[in-house]
Amino acid sequence: MKESSNCQIPCLPEMAEGEAAVGPQPFIMVVKRKLAKPWNYCFKNRLKKYFAFFRKGGGAPVEINTSSGLKAGDLVRVRPPEDIKGSLDSFNELKGCAFLESMWQYCGTTQRVLKPLEKFLDERDYKVKKCRGIVILEGVICNGTPVFGRCDRCCHLFWREEWLEKIGESEK
Repeated sequence: MKESSNCQIPCLPEMAEGEAAVGPQPFIMVVKRKLAKPWNYCFKNRLKKYFAFFRKGGGAPVEINTSSGLKAGDLVRVRPPEDIKGSLDSFNELKGCAFLESMWQYCGTTQRVLKPLEKFLDERDYKVKKCRGIVILEGVICNGTPVFGRCDRCCHLFWREEWLEKIGESEK
């Protein structure tokens, strides 16, 4: 395994190319990691198609005009809950990006873009994935989920550009 002084995860280059040895893990973690790929790439997609087909109230989520090309330092307003709810599918996702329960509190607030994302490490299957139209906002972090409880990692939340509206300095 190559050592990398530029990253907290020394085996990141190997992860980006496929499987990486991560050392001994508890049995439940081994099972979860083995099931992550079939769940995320097969079963979840089929479930989404099934729900979309039988969805009551009809049709696909409402498309929101995107404010494409957000850059670091841009001021944005998080769209109102009604707009965001209309863009989400049955899994509370838009184009694969989940809108988490803790994100609703930011609706209507003004935030600053920290940076747009091009790649991220998906810890479910330890692969580096490319993305478009996703940004992270300054100081807007995840403190945990109802399923796993409080977490001290302070990960940035992922925001689809469709959920944000670019504003000028004078509108703040």
